Amino acid sequence: MSQFTVSGRYQSRDGYRQFETTVDAPNEDVARERVYANVGSRHGLKRVQIDLEEVEEVAAA
Repeated sequence: MSQFTVSGRYQSRDGYRQFETTVDAPNEDVARERVYANVGSRHGLKRVQIDLEEVEEVAAA
């Protein structure tokens, strides 16, 4: 399984907040879905309130 770094922003009471997280996923689409689920669950947001700006695969060491 690969690691992906996903960055973006989400809507909060004070405007938008930037975030960057790393997730394990077999491909980029699954990585996006996991970030939507994790950020949405953690902050009580719907998918339309989360903007994913970049999904990048982390190079294996």
